[in-house]
Amino acid sequence: MDHPPPLIRAARPEDAAAFARWMAEPEVFGALLQMPHPTEAAWREKLSAPRSGDNDVSLVAEVDGCAVASAGLFRAGAHVRRRHASVLGISVAREAQSRGVGRALMQALTDYADRWGQILRIELTVFADNARAIALYERFGFVREGLHRGYGLRDGRYVDTLSMARLHPNPPRWD
Repeated sequence: MDHPPPLIRAARPEDAAAFARWMAEPEVFGALLQMPHPTEAAWREKLSAPRSGDNDVSLVAEVDGCAVASAGLFRAGAHVRRRHASVLGISVAREAQSRGVGRALMQALTDYADRWGQILRIELTVFADNARAIALYERFGFVREGLHRGYGLRDGRYVDTLSMARLHPNPPRWD
């Protein structure tokens, strides 16, 4: 079934309740390196904090006027020799999964990185058994770079993660 494309916009502090709602879903926080029982207050604080890097971006996807997903690119570190790299994070509410929301957010982030953010390298970590997420990342040019054994605790068990990265497909040049 075709779904209308989500509206992609900048995240705002007033999105905190929506973030807390979908990040409390076991299907969402269980697939991420997040903890259960997030609070609206904690998300409001995160969304109100100044961005740590000049090229950081935090986006929200809206469906029918409701925020249902988020994604962002954040500086990989403060070291000057890593300014070209950003870390990607993404979360999609259970009811919005398999509706093109993640794809729309990934498109917006990679467009930002390639055209505006001066980002050469995007990095992420994903649970090694999250086939749907891995397939999405691979569609956007991410490649597997390594396996981290016992990297994250999920539901009382240590599980493996993959490190993946995407290099800018056509880095800017002087014309």
